Amino acid sequence: MTRDRSRLRLRRRDRRGLTAAAVLAVLSFTANGCVVVHGEREVLPAATAAEAAKALQEFTTAYNAADKTYDSSLDAGHVTGALADIDGARLKAGRANHPDGNPAHTPLELTDAKFTVVEKPGWPRWFLADARGNKGGDARWLLVFTRDRRDAPWEVAYLTLVAPGDVPRFKKDEDGHVEAVPADSPELAVAPADLSQGYATYLKEGGTAFAEGTHTSDWRDLRERNARRPGLVRQYIDEPLSRGDYAPLALRTADGGALVFFSTHHYEKQTAAAGAEVPVPNDDVLALTTGEIKQSLTMEFVSNEVVLNPRKGAGRPQVKMLGRIQGLTAAKGE
Repeated sequence: MTRDRSRLRLRRRDRRGLTAAAVLAVLSFTANGCVVVHGEREVLPAATAAEAAKALQEFTTAYNAADKTYDSSLDAGHVTGALADIDGARLKAGRANHPDGNPAHTPLELTDAKFTVVEKPGWPRWFLADARGNKGGDARWLLVFTRDRRDAPWEVAYLTLVAPGDVPRFKKDEDGHVEAVPADSPELAVAPADLSQGYATYLKEGGTAFAEGTHTSDWRDLRERNARRPGLVRQYIDEPLSRGDYAPLALRTADGGALVFFSTHHYEKQTAAAGAEVPVPNDDVLALTTGEIKQSLTMEFVSNEVVLNPRKGAGRPQVKMLGRIQGLTAAKGE
């Protein structure tokens, strides 16, 4: 399968890979003189409640402005990682088809916001906003805000929608803050750092690591049914996406497990048999397509997921997918 990875916009891929030497030290004076206290070792909350609420409002304002005009520059400073890829491609296609703006624009309203603030050493710092939206039915909107340094803007790296009853209880300290679970934690059924690769492998081979559901067994069944149709073959490739701004982020839940956000990268290639044609894609797909669609169309997607990852040794240690948002980011006709 043709894979055009150059279209995946890893704009700030390595930005989070800060070394200890790159983090500014904090000076603390004692009776014995000047002692260096490394900022990356301090365990601090990511934000105050007021700061989190302000970040959510600023994101919503920027998101609505970009959606109304199909101008990605208006919210570019408020999104990153998987959401930046998905949102940026959506706005690009929208502008190509509607240069005067979004004729179906309805402002996004996020209410009843609850903030889960992570307390951890080092950067990035991050927090979770859980709000009710005026779109998506009764689903709760989960937005993960991150930033790499104190003077950097808050950006949303992950945005998923989940059923209200699926938002777990978190393990909080006396100040109401939540522990960030390390990416390489051996305490969970699957280490957060391995979830992206694990999900890609599951989609190809199956297995028992992920519980059955819409985004696991059902999606595999749908792919299998669609793989071969009269005159058309569909092929799929799934890849991990876990570096830089796509790194997984995990919060400790009250039962000792974790709520984990992660990203993946997907390709679907449709190839028509001799004498047949690839189904004509919709206008949004065509707006993101390069090349001429003759016998094949390869579509590239970025997806962000949120899962409940149980502690190792739990009764049935399967990862449960709570929500997934996927967006087309590019396509190529051949």
